[in-house]
Amino acid sequence: MSRNYGETWVYESLVGGIPGIRISRALAVAIQFALFEIGVVALGWYYGLWDAVLAGTVAVAVAAAGSVEMHRLGAINRNLSTPPEHKRLLFGSSVEIVLSVLAFIALVTYLISWDGALLDRLFGPSPPLSVVYLTLLILWDLTYRIGTSWWSAVVALWRAVHVDLPETEAARARRLDAENVAFSGLQLALVPFLLADPVLLGAIVGHVLAVAAVCTAAITISRRR
Repeated sequence: MSRNYGETWVYESLVGGIPGIRISRALAVAIQFALFEIGVVALGWYYGLWDAVLAGTVAVAVAAAGSVEMHRLGAINRNLSTPPEHKRLLFGSSVEIVLSVLAFIALVTYLISWDGALLDRLFGPSPPLSVVYLTLLILWDLTYRIGTSWWSAVVALWRAVHVDLPETEAARARRLDAENVAFSGLQLALVPFLLADPVLLGAIVGHVLAVAAVCTAAITISRRR
């Protein structure tokens, strides 16, 4: 399995690119979850923000599960006998980072300038700086996985249109596309905390439906080739 630069997600490159440190994927995800969750619980206890601890724990769990799925999607895509153009497009272009940044900026803009009711419900009118910092870090983690799922869906559609695969590999690619829908669906765990915020609720549900629509199109085209 190739792990050359340009054939990994940026997240994978960060995990595997620290000199002198070699840890398994499972351990990397476990460390990620533990550090974030300790931060959520410790700050919730210190500042008495227990209403935010459950939401933060779910968000951390979604991000950790998303990390597991990113490793899986990356590994399976690298093992497909697709041309180098496909892997460069998926991994080397870093478009998922651009999409993630745009989504993150849109989210922060909404929370600051349009409707900060969600933050008020969770943290009160004057949240501590450390709480804001950790919250933004977790939100970035979530939006990065959203951007990755978006771009994976788009590239899957490109692959279905432009790449001929043997039937066994095509079937594997279709299962991969279905798994990407499940990857995006992880975000639905946040829905209970967004029921009073129709804009964010619509954004999450719309994201999942959009990924499902594009991946379904890719699967349909692949079956008809």
